[in-house]
Amino acid sequence: MKKILLLLLIISSIISAQELVIRGNIIDKSTGEELSYANVLDKISGKGTSSNINGEFILKIPEGENLIVASFIGYVSDTITVNDDSKLYQFELQPSALKLEQVTVFPGENPALAIIRKAIETKKNRKEKIKDYSFTAFTKGIIRTDADMTPGNNSVAIGMGGNRTDSVKIDGIVENVSKGFFKAPDSYKEEILAQKQTENFPSSINVLTGNRIVQSFYNDDIKFFGRPMIAPLEDAALDYYFFDLRDTLAIDDKSVFKIYIEPYDTIDPGFKGDIYISDKDFALLKIDVILNEAANFEGIFNKVSIFQQFVSTKSDIYMPVDYRLFVEGGFMGLINFGFEINTIMYDYDINTDISSDFFDWTIIKVRPGAADVDSLYWKNVQSLPYTNEEVSAYKRIDSVESVKPTFRERFSFFAPYISLNDNYTITGPLTLYYFNKVEGNGLNFEFWGNNLANQRLDLYGGTSYGFADEKWKFAIDGEYLFGDYRTFRLYGGIKNNVNTLFENSIKYNRLTSTILSLFTKYDFRDYYYSRGFFAGFETGIFNFLDGELSYSYNDDNSAVVNTDFSFFRRDQAYSPNKPINNGKSGVVSLDLNFDFRKFIEDGYFRRRAGGGPNLRFGGGLLYAEKDVTGGDFTYTRYNFNLRTWTDLYRTTRLTLDLEGFTSTGATPLQNMYALPGNINAASKSNSFRTLGIGEAFGDEGVITYLNLDLRDELFRMLAIPLLKDSKVGLSLHMNSALLNISDNSKSLIPFAGLEFPHPFYEAGFGLRLPLLPMAFEFTWKLNYRGKDNFVFGINTFAF
Repeated sequence: MKKILLLLLIISSIISAQELVIRGNIIDKSTGEELSYANVLDKISGKGTSSNINGEFILKIPEGENLIVASFIGYVSDTITVNDDSKLYQFELQPSALKLEQVTVFPGENPALAIIRKAIETKKNRKEKIKDYSFTAFTKGIIRTDADMTPGNNSVAIGMGGNRTDSVKIDGIVENVSKGFFKAPDSYKEEILAQKQTENFPSSINVLTGNRIVQSFYNDDIKFFGRPMIAPLEDAALDYYFFDLRDTLAIDDKSVFKIYIEPYDTIDPGFKGDIYISDKDFALLKIDVILNEAANFEGIFNKVSIFQQFVSTKSDIYMPVDYRLFVEGGFMGLINFGFEINTIMYDYDINTDISSDFFDWTIIKVRPGAADVDSLYWKNVQSLPYTNEEVSAYKRIDSVESVKPTFRERFSFFAPYISLNDNYTITGPLTLYYFNKVEGNGLNFEFWGNNLANQRLDLYGGTSYGFADEKWKFAIDGEYLFGDYRTFRLYGGIKNNVNTLFENSIKYNRLTSTILSLFTKYDFRDYYYSRGFFAGFETGIFNFLDGELSYSYNDDNSAVVNTDFSFFRRDQAYSPNKPINNGKSGVVSLDLNFDFRKFIEDGYFRRRAGGGPNLRFGGGLLYAEKDVTGGDFTYTRYNFNLRTWTDLYRTTRLTLDLEGFTSTGATPLQNMYALPGNINAASKSNSFRTLGIGEAFGDEGVITYLNLDLRDELFRMLAIPLLKDSKVGLSLHMNSALLNISDNSKSLIPFAGLEFPHPFYEAGFGLRLPLLPMAFEFTWKLNYRGKDNFVFGINTFAF
């Protein structure tokens, strides 16, 4: 192994010796001011880059004499001969003083439209020329906040109402070098060669790569924050945008048209700013735009700026050389945040006949050792120079992370959980106490060990005590992940606990039931005692198919109401706790799930990427046989589920969720399916708003949830006064249920519930206000009318 490492170091040294890493800056010769995002190109090798916001650049070129050209629209290019990398090079660009031909404007004609039409044709011709290409990219992402930030494995959470600073500061930086590949019409793949980030970020979050985040404005499929946008050079743009020829500039002896764009109608989402088109071949050279107010759905973002440049490669095809995205936002005065992405792309190889077999199920792959490259690698790689702010941020964040916070610093009276360190978490003050009608006042303590053993082992242990039923409860479980990408999961556990009847159909947290019980004497849950064990495994069978097989054995017994305590309504009693089918149950469970999305391999895990085919489905069975699996019950339940969606007009989306199941034998009550219901004045997505919790259940049924999210598009399209600019979102929902209890099970269950031998329907709509994490929903029963024919509910994560 040592010999191999030594050989790699020698090879790396030889390669480094054959290349120069040129550093420099670019300024306006007349004013001395730096030129942000200027282009830099080596005429000999064709390698290029662009400068950062301070006009600084780093360019990696072959050893020898090179001609480096710095260019910027509106300036005469500056060329310097470079043959060593021991000094800092300064390029001084003189503003162009060339007298260019004026554009002839004919009466009644907008000259910008003629230019845009030709640019659209150039774009189409370019697309026909490109069969495949590869490139190298350096990407730097920066997050700024004035609040507490908590990075996770694949996301970043920004706290609200906690510790805040006086101004927005850099709270995290990620950087990586990647190699991207594309093959027409839509195959792409990227490999991350090296990655680094501030100490408060895990490497698994560092998968922002050139091809994954860069949206080339030569393409039509432009999206921002889930909203499709009309691209400036799209055919539809001619009737969507107002184009205005503002100036004719120069880059050396070539004229460039500066054209201002914005949507004709201010209520239409789109781009606002300048695009630059070459007069010679009508190629798109630069985009410098912002999103207009209409594109800022929910009003979270104050400003979104996009900057992108294109240069002609050796193949005479214009390709993007950089991409800059700058976002500033805030939320109700509680937090301010910002993030920026700076990507440079270079070393293009176009039409090299990349094999189709190269593009497999993995679209982003972090190469082994990418997170372990040393400072020498980063010193010699082509990247973007650090600003002083970025250098200070690295020092500040890394020094803070090296001093681990104490328990007192992590502690909060309002925290549901408290992290002891990066791996261990315990119950927080907010969840130490609970209350329900069976256990009365209760104390709860839980412990989690996550991402242990090189992110392969997770452990959990919990215990609680109810003062009304005077019983100790506990649960212990764990899982271990096998395989290079931890795709085989082995798990198991034991318990002696209180379970909630129809727990899988209840979408409200335990704190909600505790508060309602103490203040209104309304406990919407029913409980039973359960002790036993479970074990199973989950694995990928094929790239599109995951499977899970498990066995559980439980001894279940009914519980009763043991307390009459509450702060108010002391003269009332809690509703009786519903009985279950007492007995032992051994169950084998098999699940198969089909998912055709491709993968991201982040160096530790293989996970599904966003987007992809809009269909996922699966099925399985529960098998209980007295003589085979043990226990007192014999039944089999088969189930099927499907989720599909389609994008409609602009950002509107229609989603369908379907569940179906049927049974043989007699299914005990606690293992039946219950329709997800709701509590008074509250509602949850994919639930029946007009039904109560546990009101309807069975072992045979077909359930559908149909949701149409119109966002604010309908109000904009109809130009409804007050609403068209309000950013109020509108959604429609319609649910149906065909639900029965089989004859075998009817003889077993201790009480009857609602059944729907003919389909039950409910429908309604919701209004979502901007910046508020809630929707106001109104729902009507369409048949089986009786009580709760109309309900109003607030849909929010807080319940």
